Amino acid sequence: MPERQPSATIEDYLQAIYSLEGEGETVISARLARRMRVTPPTAWATVQRMLRDGLVELDAKKVIGLTRRGRERAEDIVRRHRLSERFLTDVLGLGWAEVHEEAHRFEHAMSPRLEQGILALLKNPTHCPHGSPIPGTDGTLDPDLVPLNSLEAGDQATVRFISEELEEDPDLLRYLERGRMMPGQRIVVKEVAPYSGVIVVESDGQAVPLGLPVSAKIRVRAGKPKAAKS
Repeated sequence: MPERQPSATIEDYLQAIYSLEGEGETVISARLARRMRVTPPTAWATVQRMLRDGLVELDAKKVIGLTRRGRERAEDIVRRHRLSERFLTDVLGLGWAEVHEEAHRFEHAMSPRLEQGILALLKNPTHCPHGSPIPGTDGTLDPDLVPLNSLEAGDQATVRFISEELEEDPDLLRYLERGRMMPGQRIVVKEVAPYSGVIVVESDGQAVPLGLPVSAKIRVRAGKPKAAKS
């Protein structure tokens, strides 16, 4: 009997756990519930189903981890999702803020043959448009990147990574796109106001206020760009 494929909901949970781990987060039920935008009891019930199916395991502190089988499934769906985002932006020309939601629909229908064709068409991309590495490629999340909220007024940096947690909010993504807060963009921190919970950066000549919790989910390479050799 062929192995039963996980439902779309389970695939979404696998993707969330994989992404949280990749961002260095400890995966507990409450954090997973926040990422999935469901109540903690709903998230816990789904985790129990995944535990039953051998996709996750729990340690003594109830930290959720992927089993070998779960990780293989997660890498498969995450690869298809991030590759879908690249295809939708690079080939179909969809907006940077639109592709996360559209990729959720596209990824579930992507066959291995189509996946290989898209990889070849795009010349083997290593990261999605938001900076997350595509599993199975040479892409990695640079450990030297720092959260934007760790910078001080006057600091310069280059945006490199937008957390998938932020990608779940289409309105926020559109705001970031309008402000050019996208991987590759040079920024300067103009003001940090912890008392009001806001950091203001200058991007492409415009001031972009961000809440500190949001800026904590944006990773940057701090410092001025290296001068090109003559």
